[in-house]
Amino acid sequence: MTQIATTQDRKSILLTMASKFGMEPKAFEATVRDTCGCKGATPEQFAAFLLVANEYGLNPVTKEIYAFPTRGGGIQPIVGIDGWVTMANNHAAYDGITFVDRLSDDGQLLAITAQVHRKDRSHPVEVTEYLAECRQNTDPWKKWPARMLRHKATIQAIRYAFGFSGIVDPDEAERMRPSVNVAVNVQQRPATPRLPATVVEAEDTDVEHFDAQEIAAEARS
Repeated sequence: MTQIATTQDRKSILLTMASKFGMEPKAFEATVRDTCGCKGATPEQFAAFLLVANEYGLNPVTKEIYAFPTRGGGIQPIVGIDGWVTMANNHAAYDGITFVDRLSDDGQLLAITAQVHRKDRSHPVEVTEYLAECRQNTDPWKKWPARMLRHKATIQAIRYAFGFSGIVDPDEAERMRPSVNVAVNVQQRPATPRLPATVVEAEDTDVEHFDAQEIAAEARS
């Protein structure tokens, strides 16, 4: 997600978002920067983050959307489960969601299917997520595997049903780590040019000192 914002644009989106939540612009910016992972963001990156939040009607103060700093100096917008549900509820065509648990012969959870219903479609959008593919070695997945898998199925079904793009969920942010290390090593070659840092850098999205799933779980508690 590359955004180029002028000084006037930055002031406009900051004023818009601050007014939406009844806060003074300076206080709103300070709050979001301190609590949403945007402390080191440039004015342009911060404005782009707010543009995404405003586009999808998300509240950064309650962490419906937040950010991780990337090694390249940008920030990656992350939308937790509450944010995805908010986006679905805000969509005029949304008509509810249902779940089907897929169990083994001995009653163990194998997968969860989420069905998102739209008022303008005759059939629901259906997505099945499998525990074997999604489970991670983090505390939330160890303690609440069924809940975490239901969240994953919810997010993917909502994304497919409404075409939301340009954002990732905490699970996807955590999964970025292994592949990014390879890209970083390649970039260390002298002949490899560096691109300007943007809010999201596809070639450099490593997140340091964070566990996306654990932070998301804490934000919901």
